[in-house]
Amino acid sequence: MYSLARLLLFRMDAERAHALGLAGLEAAYRCGLVSTLATKPKPLPTKAFGIEFPNPVGCAAGLDKNGEHIDALMALGFGFVEIGTVTPRPQQGNPKPRMFRLPEHLAVINRLGFNNAGVDALVRNVERAKREGILGINIGKNKDTPNEQAVDDYLYCLERVYDYADYVTVNISSPNTAGLRDLQGEEALRVLVNELRGAQEDLAAVRGHRVPLLVKIAPDLSEAEIEGIAGVFNAARIDGVIAGNTTVDRGPVIEHPLAAQVGGLSGKPLYEKSTHTLRRLRLHLDNTIPIIGVGGITEGADALGKVSAGAQLVQFYTGLVYRGPELIGECVDAMRRRRLGEG
Repeated sequence: MYSLARLLLFRMDAERAHALGLAGLEAAYRCGLVSTLATKPKPLPTKAFGIEFPNPVGCAAGLDKNGEHIDALMALGFGFVEIGTVTPRPQQGNPKPRMFRLPEHLAVINRLGFNNAGVDALVRNVERAKREGILGINIGKNKDTPNEQAVDDYLYCLERVYDYADYVTVNISSPNTAGLRDLQGEEALRVLVNELRGAQEDLAAVRGHRVPLLVKIAPDLSEAEIEGIAGVFNAARIDGVIAGNTTVDRGPVIEHPLAAQVGGLSGKPLYEKSTHTLRRLRLHLDNTIPIIGVGGITEGADALGKVSAGAQLVQFYTGLVYRGPELIGECVDAMRRRRLGEG
């Protein structure tokens, strides 16, 4: 059924198709028809960040920015769903068109720019959801907030979502908000992470439960930058890292007519770069800090590649666009075979 739906969706603008696809998924869920789209994989329990995940394959942030389709996405069989990126105040994002498919490469270029309805709207949506699964919430800063005040945006979002998230991800790596990646610089990152870790422990003491804090980094990092970032994370005893976000590198698609479009490239061409960053990060990061591997997963073997590079869990988004929900079970089954020593 998804193959037929994809034929129709790919005839329209990518962002419009994105919204229509989610609306269709939601309708299928409400009508009890999600099983016609995907067969939920058998459990493959995986523990990370102190959380027991039903399986290690998750939905990456960006697909459901406002948390409007949590239950429908969980019903597809994901082991966890990450919503956002959400900012303190609503914002429109960058001018349209801002999302472009490269079907020949199983890729997407986007420059959405943290378009979302704001953290209060997301919280209302989470409150309405049944949430029969693990939920991550990805937080960011508003476009017009200067980096010197960015920590205030992150602290505000952390406090607002704390009671609703199984884990919280700090997004400092989108290429579509001007200057955001500067927060990955060692000194700026140290200040930001230390402030958030302090707030995390304060919230844990007040609320009576501790929510893990993760940071999402870019794949476009040098060896020295990776080593510096890992040093900050080790010192702060961060709960986990997501590696990584979209890339500004156009090397794998340089001949494509859309390669000159500004924005982050995701999908299959990102796999090698993101996995290399993951592997280098694992070498420098304390072994007690788990990593979620993201970027370029379009088949089960890609999920295994992330695990081999040092990931405990994996996520995808663009792969879902091209392969559909069957990719979830394919990745879980591949990881199950590996765990059983069959692959």
